[in-house]
Amino acid sequence: MSPDKDRNGRRKTGSKRSPAIKITLAVFLVLFLAAAGGAVTYRVMTKDLPGIDALKDYRPSIASRVLDENDMLIDEFFLEDRKMINIADVPKIVQYAFVAAEDSRFYKHRGVDLLSIFRALFKNVEAGKIVQGGSTITQQVAKLMYLTPERKYVRKLKEAILSYRIDKYLTKDEILHLYLNQIYLGHGTYGIESASIGYFGKSARDLTLPEAALLAGLPKAPTTYSPFLNFNRAKQRQIYVLTRMQEEGFISKDQMTQAAAAPLSLRPMKPKDKVAAYFVEHVRRYVQEKYGADVLYKEGLTIYTTLNLSAQTAARDALMRGLSEMEARNKYAKGLVQGALYCMDVKTGAIRALVGGRDFTKSEFNRAVQSRRQPGSAFKPLIYTAAFDKGMNPSTRFVDSPIIMEDPSQPDGLWKPKNFDEKFLGPITMRTALVQSRNVVTVKILQEIGVDYAISYAANLGIESPLPANLSLALGSAGVTLQEMVRAYGALANGGKKVSPYFIRKIVDRTGNVFEETKPLSEQVIDPRIAFMTTYIMQDVVESGTGRRVKSIGRPVAGKTGTTNDVRDAWFIGFTPSLITGVWVGFDQEKSLGSHEVGGRAAAPIWLYFMEKALQDKPAEAFNAPPGIVFIRVDAKTGRPAPGAGPGTIAECFLEDNPPGENGNEMFGEREELFR
Repeated sequence: MSPDKDRNGRRKTGSKRSPAIKITLAVFLVLFLAAAGGAVTYRVMTKDLPGIDALKDYRPSIASRVLDENDMLIDEFFLEDRKMINIADVPKIVQYAFVAAEDSRFYKHRGVDLLSIFRALFKNVEAGKIVQGGSTITQQVAKLMYLTPERKYVRKLKEAILSYRIDKYLTKDEILHLYLNQIYLGHGTYGIESASIGYFGKSARDLTLPEAALLAGLPKAPTTYSPFLNFNRAKQRQIYVLTRMQEEGFISKDQMTQAAAAPLSLRPMKPKDKVAAYFVEHVRRYVQEKYGADVLYKEGLTIYTTLNLSAQTAARDALMRGLSEMEARNKYAKGLVQGALYCMDVKTGAIRALVGGRDFTKSEFNRAVQSRRQPGSAFKPLIYTAAFDKGMNPSTRFVDSPIIMEDPSQPDGLWKPKNFDEKFLGPITMRTALVQSRNVVTVKILQEIGVDYAISYAANLGIESPLPANLSLALGSAGVTLQEMVRAYGALANGGKKVSPYFIRKIVDRTGNVFEETKPLSEQVIDPRIAFMTTYIMQDVVESGTGRRVKSIGRPVAGKTGTTNDVRDAWFIGFTPSLITGVWVGFDQEKSLGSHEVGGRAAAPIWLYFMEKALQDKPAEAFNAPPGIVFIRVDAKTGRPAPGAGPGTIAECFLEDNPPGENGNEMFGEREELFR
């Protein structure tokens, strides 16, 4: 009897079903194991994938912008040169150009395009290596935002999973927004807006079809298809993009033909003119120190500054012109003579122009705010102002005569200050002494008012550097910054009000949140009448004194020159009622500029070149006397009241409650002896 039959000769049914059951169980087991393996693999593959919730609050690294007082762009700080633009502001023709070039089925697939993947797979098998990725725009977003660029199948699988999730979470416009703002497009530009400005000098909002097609051809190989490096390749790539756009129905054949033939007006990719390099570095250091490097370089700050870009350009040009003229006169054998210029709004303290040296690329040291140099005679107006505040006036007389002081630091133990021309004029008024910058008289004035008082007075005006407690202070022996001197002179120009210099109006982040906003500060530190008295005399410095080289500006100006021992430093600080500018010239090594390169010759022309430009469109302003000032006709030489307005007389200013007597003012410094 057959083993497959029972005793009655019938075939056993169980034996017939057994193989089918086994096969079914085997298939089920294989499917189960595959599913389990797939689940395990999926879990392993996805356990370290990032969440995509943050994509809704996309915050890429954005360049911080520095703007001038008219909101014109001065410079930028960035790790990646990226400027954000909303997808709604990007013309559809620009969007379609990138879609046609990078992912023609973008609006149809769910983040992963299987057709493209299989096509790429066959290409890779044929080549024996990975030569084509078949990535969609969504996959590129996943890679750009989350993954490394390595070409491995494991990474590609993770990319596909993440892309599917992104497509479920975001709309197509939101995905395109991420892509167009994140993609690298060559020459340091990230995102369509930055690239549009870099290549064409315009916002992506204004791109034409030919321009859009050129940019859309760049993501594949930004360097290879750069129009600056290989225009023919870039043009071929542009035509390819236009062809794909026509094939996909985004444009007509006529549009394609016209766009392909249209000329391209490229903006040269040349280094930006760093017209305000020292000022920008001053801003950078401040913001980085206060808010940190990440905020400065990544958070897209808008830094509104006080700088006037046209004035800054004039300042740089004026300094270079003046220094070049000096070099031509002197033929310096060694060293590039240096200089600095600092311009400030008298009323507010806003810095309008700042040049810290002749070449930032060679030296970042900011000589306008960091360098302490002897101001020489430029310090004298502070001494005279302090004296006027002690009851003296422009007609007070001092004897311009030799004096000798004990000074252990000198070889013979004596200090014998002398005038620049090595002459003595005898009794002269304080006006004459300041206009002609007489050294010895200034020393006598300081001795009369007291050194400690003068130091305190200078500090009140804004001099923060330490000052020597000796009579050499009268001749500007203390090292001070150009910024300090401009600030102190500014109080004279501003009716005795000291302002706080500032260079940032406001800082705003990418969301419009205001980090800080400056409110100009001023403080009445001296009597406005006293400030006017010094200013009134300093106008004569320009009219007939050591600063007459700038008289040609043709408007009321008050100023003072400064020259130090051995002509190591040359200064000129001058102001109108609204604008004050200081100029310093010298070698970093503190060697002589040459016997004739005094403040009136070396620094004053630079001031003039700059201020002519800075004030050219502004009306002339007069220095108006405050209440409590009276003008009395006096003899110009003696300072004594003079009847009538005859030759040799001037209208001198006095405090209303302290006019000169009939015999004039007391005369100081008549003794010619050893002062101890």
